Amino acid sequence: MPLLPETARQVDLLVARAQAEGRGPSLALGVVRDARPAHLAVAGETPRPDGDLQYRVGSITKTMTAVLVMQQRDAGRLALDDPLDAHLPGTPVGAVTVRQLLGHVSGLQREPDGDWWERAEGTDLATLLAGLTPDKIAHPPHFVYHYSNLAYGLLGAVLERTTGTPWADLLTERLLTPLGMRRTTYHPAQPYARGYVVHPWDETLREEPRTDTGAMAPAGQLWSTVEDLGRWAAFLADPDPALLSPATLTEMCAPMVINDLDSWTGGHGLGIELYRVGDRVYAGHGGSMPGYVAGLAVHRPTRTAVVTFANSYGLRGHHIGALGREALTLVLDAEPAAPAPWRPADPPAADVAALTGRWWWMGGEYEFRVDASGDLVGGLAGKPLLRFTPEGPDRWRGRSGPQDGEILTVIRDGSGTPAALDMATFVLTRSPDQTP
Repeated sequence: MPLLPETARQVDLLVARAQAEGRGPSLALGVVRDARPAHLAVAGETPRPDGDLQYRVGSITKTMTAVLVMQQRDAGRLALDDPLDAHLPGTPVGAVTVRQLLGHVSGLQREPDGDWWERAEGTDLATLLAGLTPDKIAHPPHFVYHYSNLAYGLLGAVLERTTGTPWADLLTERLLTPLGMRRTTYHPAQPYARGYVVHPWDETLREEPRTDTGAMAPAGQLWSTVEDLGRWAAFLADPDPALLSPATLTEMCAPMVINDLDSWTGGHGLGIELYRVGDRVYAGHGGSMPGYVAGLAVHRPTRTAVVTFANSYGLRGHHIGALGREALTLVLDAEPAAPAPWRPADPPAADVAALTGRWWWMGGEYEFRVDASGDLVGGLAGKPLLRFTPEGPDRWRGRSGPQDGEILTVIRDGSGTPAALDMATFVLTRSPDQTP
């Protein structure tokens, strides 16, 4: 569904201001809702953007590399706690684990050897691995957050050794083709925006080279469009189970580390950056390469996302990722998702109905009800944080809240009436005066 006219106008204004004040040759922002494009805002004429114009996505590539790794994990071909040496034997940094590499807590230095960030072509995998030395560990593993492009070059090597397929071919086979991302490519494909650095004093443009990053490609090589990256955003909001289990993506979006210890506004999961904006948490990633910046932010609960591209290295006074998150927040505030309508349910079975109502523990009042799915839902009065799914006679499995994953057991008296609920040693009774 397209944005409402006033919401679209405000998003367009955000983009126009960022392009004008930031001196971006071109700027494009796409809003995605329920896996469909909802709005495209563009500004600038060098070139004039549209939904099919390619830009370089930079480190947003890492989110795809991470999904490829998790596919292999789910298939049983590797484990997150495997040391690197299990897949790349003999490396002098082989004690770091796959999990640590994904979450930027491996301690590895930010970049590989050489002059990758000086606009040079990348090396092959053998050269990348030969350049590893023990002093590439900048911090003790899992001691601090330390962003590492090198880590993702090594994850690409792990994928190639595990599958026998080069990273780029694996990406096309396992993600790009199934998701219909035909305009996401290893090399630029026309039409694409040339990337620039804007001169700080005379506002002229210097075109940047479009390098092949070689073995470091899994960290930031790809090119994409607003339309294609919107498809990827939709996948990160609600993945196709044929490609990745939704539970696995939820695991990827759990924080491995907070990268902003002063205010806790940012963190990193397994290949996914996390941003806290007010009471919401967005999943996504930023990206930059010489001449380009990009951003991706997804609000998974509402399946709403924003993707952003600019073909200059930075926007003066603006940040491409912050722009996308500002636009996403604007959309969510202006057009909140309507709640699902309530519908009456069939009466629960008598033995389940007997579990509803008030229960007590340590003077605290709990309330439980049965919802339309047949789950037992409740918690402290006014705070329904708990959900239990039936798993057998008088046995329920926790699905949310403090008892997530734990067992609730129904304790019955001599007449068969439920007398207590044992929530993994927290025993609730029917009266505040009762003791278990």
